[in-house]
Amino acid sequence: MENSEKKWQKYWEENHVYKYDEASNEEIYSVDTPPPTMSGKMHIGHASSYTHEDVIVRFERMKGKNIIFPFGTDNNGLATERFIEKEKGVSSQRMERTAFIDLCNRTLAETRPAFIQSWKDIGMSADFDLNYSTIDKESQKVSQKYFLDLLKKGLAYKKEAPILWCPLCGTAVAQAELEDKNIPSTFYDIDFDLKDGGKITIATTRPELLSSCSAIFVNNEDERYKHLISKKVITPIFNDEVTIIADEKVDKEKGTGIVMCCTFGDTTDIEWYLGHNLELKTSIDKFGKMTALAGEFSGLKIKEAREKIVQKLKEENRITKETSIEHLVNVHERCGTEIEILSTSQWFIKILENKEKFIERGREINWTPKHAIHRYENWINNLKWDWCISRQRFFGIPFPVWYCEKCGQIMTPDEKDLPIDPISSKPKNKCSCGSDSFIPEKDVMDTWATSSLTPQILENLIHKKITPLNVRAQAHDIISTWLFYTVVRGEYINNSIPWKEALISGFVLDPKGEKMSKSKGNIVEPKDVIEKYGADCLRYWATNTGWGKDIKYDENELKNGKKLITKITNACNFASSNLKKEAPQELYILDKYFFIKLNKVIKEVNDLYTKREISQAKTIIEKFFWGNFCDNYLELSKSRIYGEDGEDKDSAKYTLYKSILSIIKMFAPIIPFTTEEIYQNYFFEKEGVKSIHLTKFPEFNEKLIDEDIERKGDLMIKYLEEIRKMKSEKGLSQKTEIESFKITEDLGAFEKDLKATGNIKSIVKE
Repeated sequence: MENSEKKWQKYWEENHVYKYDEASNEEIYSVDTPPPTMSGKMHIGHASSYTHEDVIVRFERMKGKNIIFPFGTDNNGLATERFIEKEKGVSSQRMERTAFIDLCNRTLAETRPAFIQSWKDIGMSADFDLNYSTIDKESQKVSQKYFLDLLKKGLAYKKEAPILWCPLCGTAVAQAELEDKNIPSTFYDIDFDLKDGGKITIATTRPELLSSCSAIFVNNEDERYKHLISKKVITPIFNDEVTIIADEKVDKEKGTGIVMCCTFGDTTDIEWYLGHNLELKTSIDKFGKMTALAGEFSGLKIKEAREKIVQKLKEENRITKETSIEHLVNVHERCGTEIEILSTSQWFIKILENKEKFIERGREINWTPKHAIHRYENWINNLKWDWCISRQRFFGIPFPVWYCEKCGQIMTPDEKDLPIDPISSKPKNKCSCGSDSFIPEKDVMDTWATSSLTPQILENLIHKKITPLNVRAQAHDIISTWLFYTVVRGEYINNSIPWKEALISGFVLDPKGEKMSKSKGNIVEPKDVIEKYGADCLRYWATNTGWGKDIKYDENELKNGKKLITKITNACNFASSNLKKEAPQELYILDKYFFIKLNKVIKEVNDLYTKREISQAKTIIEKFFWGNFCDNYLELSKSRIYGEDGEDKDSAKYTLYKSILSIIKMFAPIIPFTTEEIYQNYFFEKEGVKSIHLTKFPEFNEKLIDEDIERKGDLMIKYLEEIRKMKSEKGLSQKTEIESFKITEDLGAFEKDLKATGNIKSIVKE
């Protein structure tokens, strides 16, 4: 099977089967597909999610639409840097910037073809000639262009502000890059001295931030502490004087009900810092070490400083209680490091002021499943930050800005000169202050600042405006990043949604329903599945579930896929010498009946594919193929197929031709390799279309409706099933002749077929 699949991959590429036709006048169907990151290889989740997307695209192609289906890779980001460092055994921090960037580009060029091949292997019908990388020159040009557009519109700004920071990666991160993680921690009850005498006790999990304490907060409705408001407190060890302030955000039930505000321990600290105009005190630097503000603890890593500060507090009898807890903290999704909040100068895109507009836009999109929009809206409603898009890395798209060394004014290039690297170039003109000395921006853009422009990158590739695109298909875990950010950019660029439809897929779980991970040893590699069963079997399994639903990996379903493929192949081989495209003058009654049943399935499958109900469509086609076609029609038509030549025989051959072609067309979006093989073997010469995937999907024909024929045909099938059951229960061969069989209703012309197939000597009407 694998050799056969490789054969058809090659055929599709050489014959440009999936190529976007610029000259076509057909309706365009455009696809915004997620560019997978090359920092890893294809996993089973990719295989499932991309298969769902591809099924829809293949269906729309067979509906006669001109498909624009690019394939991109995401090579721009921290994950790529980590991949290169691991692959080449280097450290970006120990290399000269341009040398590291050059190494990244060369490594990606080496590995990209093999990486993309994995997507070809699962049968993706993308136009692989229409491809991009989020770090290539054209993507850089698009990214820088629309950054400058934001700058002109006042929607991008640079500001010294509290920002989420990963000490291990040494870069700012966005809210969407966080994960929640429960870690063992300790609540320390610490005694603070009141300046005027007496003590208060504060519970905290972060005593290492004592040197950052800017204020103490109590709830203004807490009767225990109202008398303390405005009093002064001396911080232990560091002896700083801070004020007790009232704020309703203090949880009276948590800890002791008294909270120290440190700049910054969490997002509430930021709100208090801004709302109460507190002093900024920074105890932790960008590398996760204590600053000079921490005194004797400066230079220590956070956890080490915590241990030593706790030890000193104990020596001073300041700790009155220790409580072990599970503490929910934010960690960086890339490395699992606990996030700190530092005050640094970063670039932002405004989003908080337009949250309602983004919710409005989300409601204009057709979501599958419908409930996926709730995740989108919940994310927006809980946003607390503008979108930080600057990163302190090497391998990324540079911000196209310089700063005047004399007056600080921002200088930008002309659009025609993009893309540019400000470090290796200079502005063409002097600053308005007359200075020609400039400082280049050294930060690069967050990868999502470019990935959020995939619709615009596609338009740049085809030199044609097509937004909003038809569809975006993706997994649900990147609704808060890729999907949301693309909506933001669509609004700011075009004042519209980026695509009309969003298809959201679920996760793949192991057979026990658990998440797959290397540590659990339950990872399934798509490559291994394809080698053993073939890509069509993998696609058969993947389409067992609908959009938005998680799916368990089930090898039994791969085996069921294999059985189906074998049955289709055998049935077509059986019928191959008896296929006739030309219609007879008059269809035999059984053939009329079969076309009526096929016609109803065609309508149902069309409707289900259109509604994106892939698994239901597959079930309907499969049930019809096994039951109506194999069990019934093939058996019922054998006597005519192998009988004497004539109109009845021609009618059977014509019915076989049309029905098999319709069945494989309906299966084609799901099992593209098998259906292509059958089409090329038995239909290509007569149909004249170079691929089954470029033929037209079967259409419902209202003229075929005939309730009387259908009723009598259904009754005949019912009697046939009774005969089969009776013979089976008596242990008789299905070929055993029956002396007589009673029927209660007139079958008309169907009586002849019932007698022949059931091997009945006489039929008696009661």
